Amino acid sequence: MIEVVASMARGPVFLAGEVLECLITFTNPMSHLSTSASSEVLAWASAQIHCQFHASDSRVALPAQGTKQDVQAESDTVLIPSRGERGQCVLDTPPKILFCDLRLDPGESKTYSYSEVVPTDGPPSFRGQAVKYVYKLTIGCQRVNSPIKLLRVPFRVLVLHGMPEPPFPQDEEVAPSNPFLEEEEGSRRDTRPLERALDMLMITTSRRCPYMFNITNMRGKVAKFCIFKTVYRLGEDIIGTFNFSEGDIPCLQYSVSLQSEEEVNDQYQRRPCQPVSVTGHGRHLESCLHTASSHFSLPIPLNVTPGFTTDIVSLRWRLHFEFITAREPVEAPVVLQNQSEVTVWTGAENVDVDTFSWDLPIKVLPTNPTLASYVSQFTGTNSITI
Repeated sequence: MIEVVASMARGPVFLAGEVLECLITFTNPMSHLSTSASSEVLAWASAQIHCQFHASDSRVALPAQGTKQDVQAESDTVLIPSRGERGQCVLDTPPKILFCDLRLDPGESKTYSYSEVVPTDGPPSFRGQAVKYVYKLTIGCQRVNSPIKLLRVPFRVLVLHGMPEPPFPQDEEVAPSNPFLEEEEGSRRDTRPLERALDMLMITTSRRCPYMFNITNMRGKVAKFCIFKTVYRLGEDIIGTFNFSEGDIPCLQYSVSLQSEEEVNDQYQRRPCQPVSVTGHGRHLESCLHTASSHFSLPIPLNVTPGFTTDIVSLRWRLHFEFITAREPVEAPVVLQNQSEVTVWTGAENVDVDTFSWDLPIKVLPTNPTLASYVSQFTGTNSITI
């Protein structure tokens, strides 16, 4: 019996283009003092990354797959990382051999390091209503004349999509030059694509420019809305303010919801004019009658998927506003200056109202993968006994 433990060194979340590192330990758990203890032998072990794609039959119509089958694929002695998985493998890296002919004495263990660049041409990890993209690191092990055993370690991949062009020339330094750093070290720093991507991500989501909107319905102006930016990264708070003092129509209540829209591209829709799948990720509700100003704060969860587009599906983000307004003016309570008794203002029992909604598109980008690791459903560690 051999125990195999795989543990990702830095956590289970990675940015596409980042190097994934995993330590894989093989142990013979038998004590050398046991009378039945003996050496254990493994013929070989390898590891590779693959992405599994699964589509909902009720929402997605995929093209028919060919009927040609690989005879070798039916054998248990052929390494197929996605064997037994749902859906189809849409991306995989070349397998890397960890060792050949490993012998472990009782109580002995050996650790091997696996590293691979997470592909940049694949989709992000996503579990939607129409499609799912799941990344896994698969370690295959085999004893002589025995079937292959697979150890899978799921992890999450974030992909940078929708990044604007850099606002500065490529040869210009992002940070101020440091006279205490050698020129070679500074140039080496600029050649790190992952660090440049994270710097660009921080710059893009840190820019603030107030956006003003007049909220109106068919009867007149309701309020003025201000939001400080429309591009966010995971984990940020979306903050907006309302000014009702400039409105002509009394607003009784408003709500703001953070929503994602999952849309299947036309050629893959199961039904014509198939509706978009909308998922809510937070809601702020407030009564605002006789309120001059108000604000809301909606956090973007760290475990959601930023916006992306593939050949099959697109994911977009928006703020969904709903307003309830009165058709007639509502008199504010009047408190006399010299009044000594406590009075209670009671609102009208019946108010004729209008309701309307509004959607504001926003962009949601990834964040530093180390932060997203803290709330990941994956542990980055898994084990198997052979």
